[in-house]
Amino acid sequence: MAKILIVEDEESIRRVLKNILIDENKKFEIDEADDGVKAKEFIDKNDYDLVICDIKMPKMDGEELLNLVMADKPNLPFIMISGHGTIDIAVDCIKKGAFDYISKPPDLGRLLSAVRNALDKKLLIHENQKLSNQNKILKKKISKKYEMIGDSKSLEEIKNIIDKVAPTDVRVFISGPNGTGKELVAHSIHEKSERSNKPMIEVNCAAIPSELIESELFGHMKGSFTGAIKDKPGKFELADQGTLFLDEIGDMSLSAQAKVLRALQEGKVSRVGSDKETSVDVRVLAATNKNLKEEIKEGRFREDLYHRISVIELKVPALKERKEDIPLLISHFSKLIAEEHGSKIKEFTQEAIQLLQSFEWTGNIRELRNVVERLIILGNDPITIENINSFC
Repeated sequence: MAKILIVEDEESIRRVLKNILIDENKKFEIDEADDGVKAKEFIDKNDYDLVICDIKMPKMDGEELLNLVMADKPNLPFIMISGHGTIDIAVDCIKKGAFDYISKPPDLGRLLSAVRNALDKKLLIHENQKLSNQNKILKKKISKKYEMIGDSKSLEEIKNIIDKVAPTDVRVFISGPNGTGKELVAHSIHEKSERSNKPMIEVNCAAIPSELIESELFGHMKGSFTGAIKDKPGKFELADQGTLFLDEIGDMSLSAQAKVLRALQEGKVSRVGSDKETSVDVRVLAATNKNLKEEIKEGRFREDLYHRISVIELKVPALKERKEDIPLLISHFSKLIAEEHGSKIKEFTQEAIQLLQSFEWTGNIRELRNVVERLIILGNDPITIENINSFC
């Protein structure tokens, strides 16, 4: 139900305008003001969807009211009406933020059309703001998911490097054992970069069969191979203007490596089955748990590609190298897991935390999270050494 304010010093005209609006939609909620001062008081106290405002009025005219309101509520539609208007006045009102200008006596069809369009615009602005807020909430949740927890010296060094390299377009190679959080590092670099409002596309090179990796990265044309039933863009194209994260790049086939090298050198890709080249602007981040220098010696990884992707090399430490972060990680995971399961946050006794700090954690942070989740589901509150001995 739209809420409309009519601002007009002549009562007869207010009555006519009100009747026209009610005939259009009996659900309209309509307030009236006979001068700009009263109108400003109404607007300050109420949330209107539309203001229909005369220009020539005592105490405060319509243009002055428009100026004051636009400073505080720039999205509130104003339809200005006047019996003494000129083209210059109409243009001036539109420049100051009015949605429309109508001469007196107003044409019925023209007025109702302006009212409908103004209300549609207000609704669209509201929906866009709602969507924007939802996107902000979603982005905040995603950022929280990839938050890097800890204040150890080794993690602080990683964060400092991220702060330095993120604003640039330099390629970063992220190494470290499985489960250490290489994906978190990649997301942090992207979120702090100039490309953060563009997509970050992730490719797990180890999870894609070697015969399909080229199609996945560069796309394919319909009929280029069995099962190619339609044209498909590759990850390089989808990441244009954004970031492409090549996780487990050490598992990529040599033929795909050659194409990736060419794409990085020339900034162009060709879909499988096509001779056409497409220009792409992509920042590449790569990660692996393998020792690429050993892979190069064994002939399984191209040295020239290694030098292309590792302008900056960032080694993520194993959890056993930053055990002082374990209490913070336990607290962080406890909150996330309780939220995911819709359950109460469980505390850990100090003795339990100390016991967990003594473990080797060969699976690193991923293993720690799994253990915390298991203890929260099966353990007491607070979680004790006995729970750890029983369930770990």
